[in-house]
Amino acid sequence: MEETIEDPPTSAVLLDHCHFSQVIFSSVEKFYIPGGDVTCHYTFTQHFIPRRKDWIGIFRVGWKTTREYYTFMWVTLPIDLNNKSAKQQEVQFKAYYLPKDDEYYQFCYVDQDGVVRGASIPFQFRPENEEDILVVTTQEELETLQSINKKLELKVKEQKDYWETELLQLKEQNQKMSSENEKMGIIVDQLQAQLSTQEKEMEKLVQGDQDKTEQLEQLKKENDHLFLSLTEQRKDQKKLEQTVEQMKQNETTAMKKQQELMDENFDLSKRLSENKIICNALQREKERLEGENDLLKRENSRLLSYMGLDFNSLPYQVPTSDEGGAGQNPGLVYGNPYSGIQESSSPSPLSIKKCPICKADDICDHILEQQQMQPLCLNCPICDKIFPATEKQIFEDHVFCHSL
Repeated sequence: MEETIEDPPTSAVLLDHCHFSQVIFSSVEKFYIPGGDVTCHYTFTQHFIPRRKDWIGIFRVGWKTTREYYTFMWVTLPIDLNNKSAKQQEVQFKAYYLPKDDEYYQFCYVDQDGVVRGASIPFQFRPENEEDILVVTTQEELETLQSINKKLELKVKEQKDYWETELLQLKEQNQKMSSENEKMGIIVDQLQAQLSTQEKEMEKLVQGDQDKTEQLEQLKKENDHLFLSLTEQRKDQKKLEQTVEQMKQNETTAMKKQQELMDENFDLSKRLSENKIICNALQREKERLEGENDLLKRENSRLLSYMGLDFNSLPYQVPTSDEGGAGQNPGLVYGNPYSGIQESSSPSPLSIKKCPICKADDICDHILEQQQMQPLCLNCPICDKIFPATEKQIFEDHVFCHSL
């Protein structure tokens, strides 16, 4: 079969729906010699108009649909259909694509819708030999030829019946087209009347269109005025947006300042808490010192009673701590034997120097830590001998020995 880039348009249209009389094939031989090209001559009828996708195919006799073609060639469209010579066309089939058997074939013209518009008489592809010229002498060959002849006559009769049926269908279609043309003429008259009416309405619409044009001009002026108002409103809106943005920035700044104040307040609260802790520690230390002072007074009274002395009979008074003394009790002859505890364990606020770390004049956390880390000791008020705080009894006996 012929190798082509695009397959031809085919359909499953049966023979009774074909139109064989619109394209007529002429000069069709009874047989063609294999190995040579075949030229197919055909003529368009008066009312047939060829199209670009029409084609001519070679079909085996007895085909049912246009899909059963053996090979095909595209039809060449004539330049001028009104010219008589343009009605007569031809197409050439190359020998390579022709059938190689001796079956009966025929040319068929198929339009781009897949409908057959014409068919030729059957022919064969076989070489010419003497049997085509000489008279058949054998009975067997004669019977074969008669059988083939009967088959051909039946096929020709079938095609003739199809052609007659097609002719009747064409006549019916022609009558229908005539009646439809009459109907179309009536419809055209009606359309012309409607067109006249529409032209009158169009004139009215044109008049109304002029009025609408004036209204449109007025609307344009109003639109320009609204546009100017909208522009001013957009400017005001832009100013408001800038004001809102400035307020947002101010709010952000205020929130930052508020956060800084909250942080500062937190630091002050923390320092206040620390100062409260220091104050409580100093209060407890004061209470402890007062308790020790009471103990020392009782011990001093005991020692004086032991020595047989009376505080009021003493020839002089020891200076008190308020007069710049050494912090001794005035009821003791030789001073307070436990003054070393007070001097070493709880220094006077006047003796506190500046903190070497934070340079603070008052008591700070660093000074308290240093005082808590220093070990407590006992100093003898007579000879300035130092005793550990754990040897309190030895310290008392030492001070008592000085009074003997």
